[in-house]
Amino acid sequence: MSNTTFVVLALVAVAAALVLRRLRPAWYWLSIGVTLAMVRVVVRYASVMDACGLTVPPSRLRLTLARLARRPAPDPRAPRILRMRPTRTGLVLRLKLQPGQDAFDFAASTDRLRHSFSMHGVASREIKSGVVELRMTGYDVLRRVQMPVSVETTGLRVPVALREDGEVHFRDYREVPHALNLGATLSGKSVYQRNLVKELAPRHVALVGIDCKEGVELAPLARRFSALADNPDDAAELLEALVGRMADIYQVIRREQRISSDTPDAEITADIWGLPEEVRPVPVVLFVDEVAELALFSTTAEKKRRERIVTALVRLVQLGRAAGIYVEICGQRFGAELGDGITMLRAQLTGRVSHRVNDEASAKMAFGDISPDAVLATTQIPVERPGLAVAGDSSGGWVRIRTPFTTLRQAVNTCAAHAHRAPALDGLERFRPALSAPAPAEIPAPGSAPVTA
Repeated sequence: MSNTTFVVLALVAVAAALVLRRLRPAWYWLSIGVTLAMVRVVVRYASVMDACGLTVPPSRLRLTLARLARRPAPDPRAPRILRMRPTRTGLVLRLKLQPGQDAFDFAASTDRLRHSFSMHGVASREIKSGVVELRMTGYDVLRRVQMPVSVETTGLRVPVALREDGEVHFRDYREVPHALNLGATLSGKSVYQRNLVKELAPRHVALVGIDCKEGVELAPLARRFSALADNPDDAAELLEALVGRMADIYQVIRREQRISSDTPDAEITADIWGLPEEVRPVPVVLFVDEVAELALFSTTAEKKRRERIVTALVRLVQLGRAAGIYVEICGQRFGAELGDGITMLRAQLTGRVSHRVNDEASAKMAFGDISPDAVLATTQIPVERPGLAVAGDSSGGWVRIRTPFTTLRQAVNTCAAHAHRAPALDGLERFRPALSAPAPAEIPAPGSAPVTA
């Protein structure tokens, strides 16, 4: 092979790699990028740790031995690499810290590590005392969201989005029972809610919805819903019926406890999940779309209705977890301007998800009492990336996520396929959606002309 042919083939290979990196970054990473990244990390590791200030001086013993042996002083010590594992989106680097190092130093240096190792993103978390894990992403995984083919899920833990570190973001209702989902128009808030319904449809759970936009968001999915209200009057009665169901479930728990000295510890419970399966009530997930429509009023009668609604919602989020009732509240704004009780309601919503908002005050409604950094990250979400959001909880931790685009047709098909799983709830029968069977297609007579619209 001549030198000219070799150069041409090399240029073609480089051009193909660049095109693949541009159009299919995931394929590029799995085929070429992961090998190059591992080589970069191994070659640059010691110098990068030293440049980022993540090394410690040599011990006094080593300095003394070097002085006695008339040798140069030893170099600073970097953290020891325990394991380097490639993933489908990046690398996972597990490090053993040197004495005197702090995990916070690595969290504060993630941006410098990202530049030094030529990675798209770096996230740091402490595994245990003295061990830190660096999760590096090789490309922008949120630009084109691709969920893993197989995701391990159990119970009410459903995958809803992809995190910026390449991991799957789960919505675990037993761990975080109630959540708030904020977002401006066309921010992806409705797609996030639609994806939740789609993932919950195949599971043993009752879905209840309140959609005061005449049901345009949740009515197409009504075949999987056990109860649905599309106006504030029905919503008030539905919420009060749920409060009554919650009280009945607590009576069941009290009846089944029967605590005595010979009762095993594992059989003592204060929620539905410790009850025997034959008496355990079905869990309920309540979706509230555009919560502001429930809090606004202009007349005295509407004010009294609002007080009933807010009181019932506060009771559900305060007491509903043990009864297996979980609340998902969606809206564009959710602050004190909606009236009394709203701040108390927000304080009970542990999970927080905020899509793009129109002002900083809206971001503070979601994360102002949790993390100022999350507020800043929310205000920086671009318009051209619908579905991108910041997810956090009351512990102060937060992460950027993006929901895969789920069409309404996909959600409708999933709900229709699992319509038989929608249980009838005692006390909520009158709110069950009345759905007529689809009309049969009209078959034209032989030889007749087809009917055109």
